[in-house]
Amino acid sequence: MKVFVTGASGWIGAATVDELLAAGHEVVGLARTPAAAAALQEKGAAPLHGDLDDLDALRRGAAEAEGVVHLANKHDWADMAATNRAERTAVQTLAEVLEGTDRPFLLAAGVAGLVSGRPVLESDASPFTGPDAPRGGAENLALEHVARGVRSISLRFAPTVHGTGDHGFVSMLVDAARRTGVSGYVGDGTNAWSAVHRSDAARLVRLGLEQAPAGSRLHVVAEEGVPTRAVAEAIGAALGLPVTSVAPEDAVAHFGFLGAFFGQDLSASSTHTQELLGWTPTGPTLLADIAAGAYTGAGVPTAA
Repeated sequence: MKVFVTGASGWIGAATVDELLAAGHEVVGLARTPAAAAALQEKGAAPLHGDLDDLDALRRGAAEAEGVVHLANKHDWADMAATNRAERTAVQTLAEVLEGTDRPFLLAAGVAGLVSGRPVLESDASPFTGPDAPRGGAENLALEHVARGVRSISLRFAPTVHGTGDHGFVSMLVDAARRTGVSGYVGDGTNAWSAVHRSDAARLVRLGLEQAPAGSRLHVVAEEGVPTRAVAEAIGAALGLPVTSVAPEDAVAHFGFLGAFFGQDLSASSTHTQELLGWTPTGPTLLADIAAGAYTGAGVPTAA
């Protein structure tokens, strides 16, 4: 299958491109820079120069592909309104090109804010609609196109897709620990975050492209919920720093923007996804990755 991938040089996208190529698919990756284009060519993928604001490039990539995997996002935390608008426009553009083709259209989504008081299930519809909603309501927008002949599939990623080289949320927690001299968690730290290793995430994206039916909500989740206190303790052990609770009102000052939701529960189940696709996560757990030095450069010292 010829697959157009946005975000092809990103953390998840690069691993997904590798997974798709290894499975025999042809990949065209959206490339914002010459360096990204060169990296794709070195792997054996074809670059398509452009970015999320280049709607003509998006149209061309989708029109010439047999499937689309949309993983790019601006992630401009200083202007989330613009980020959300860009995401909605990109999804609308890609979906319109694919109308009437029954070709697969996979897009990245998340589990935050979908339900409260329990893990998110694949059967839980997103409450976010419209351009002003998180991610511009893109999940619902894409799923609406199922009725228009698009095999739309939502990829709900765990808040941490971990592994060596990750510069995401766990890396930010490590940076905060180094900056403040303590490894913190919010409140009592019993709220949990779901997690998945990067290699497992890439494999699930491929399986979803190949097998998932239209309208599927796939949970890219290996661990349903890792208590945030346990994450802080693992970081503290890896860095040799004390572990402490941070009051909710002090969380943003301590962690930066991440503090606004590090105290939230972002747990999610992937039972249905695993059964649907025959996907069994095999990568290291989040705590094992931290202990092995994936985020600190050195593992936890072992006793002699």
